[in-house]
Amino acid sequence: MMNYKLFCIFARNFLIMTTLYLVRHGETVDNVRQIMQGQTQGQLTPNGIQQAQQVADEMRLVPLDAVFSSDLKRSVDTARIIAEPHGLEVVQTPLLRERDWGGFTGRFIPDLKGEAWPDDIETLENLLSRAGEFIAYVRDAFPGKKVLAVGHGIVNKAVQAVYYGKSMSEVQRMMNAEVRILQL
Repeated sequence: MMNYKLFCIFARNFLIMTTLYLVRHGETVDNVRQIMQGQTQGQLTPNGIQQAQQVADEMRLVPLDAVFSSDLKRSVDTARIIAEPHGLEVVQTPLLRERDWGGFTGRFIPDLKGEAWPDDIETLENLLSRAGEFIAYVRDAFPGKKVLAVGHGIVNKAVQAVYYGKSMSEVQRMMNAEVRILQL
């Protein structure tokens, strides 16, 4: 039998869990062209806008308390579409920016296979640090709330790697406009 003090600690932790809806931005022109976007702004395709609208429709009845986005246009545009039915402003943060791919940015992705990585690519340690900082902020600033965050493929992988205590390679790639739910 659990004692009362342990029960209260368990109940408190259970009741104040923050729900994070982690979303990847909608499809972009450069996604279709297989261009390494990195920290470029990006432009949603008509399909990407439709994908964001579908997420908005699916999330319409979820009582969101806050909506965050990377400060890159493709994520901001996706987040605004999702936030609109909730009447929420989108809070932009560089913590959710895509990995800085340095000299690989703007290049055709299939051509990069086997190339040596340039020295100007953001380190994995820095990427994971940003991801951990975002998780800690949301957990501490929004206890017991429902928060939606729109990021990018690699930074979202980093958020999940930190959350699950796994390596990046162990986290499955997110598709455009895919939603994953994390309990913080």
